[in-house]
Amino acid sequence: QVQLVESGGGLVQAGGSLRLSCAASGTIFSINSMGWYRQAPGKQREFVATISSGQRAVYADSVKGRFTISRDNAKRTVDLQMNSLKPDDTAVYYCRMTTRDEYWGQGTQVTVSS
Repeated sequence: QVQLVESGGGLVQAGGSLRLSCAASGTIFSINSMGWYRQAPGKQREFVATISSGQRAVYADSVKGRFTISRDNAKRTVDLQMNSLKPDDTAVYYCRMTTRDEYWGQGTQVTVSS
């Protein structure tokens, strides 16, 4: 079965940086996009960034200029470099992968203190 596992979450002070990583395993054919979403307490899950198989990236306005998404097609991983973190970035971050179907990781907690 297909599995996505996130890592790299943690506690950081405002202005700091974290790097999230997501690794895919299992039988996977024709990966299209890989991306990141986040969900803060009491809020809906929201789009953060996505990157296509051709390395085209799209970002939410709230993270443009601060976050950078990247992927390694051979390793089947997607990373999210998060700089200049703000308390509003606090959320559970979820990895998403699309093929002919859609897959989600279990999430990793990111907490930014003021």
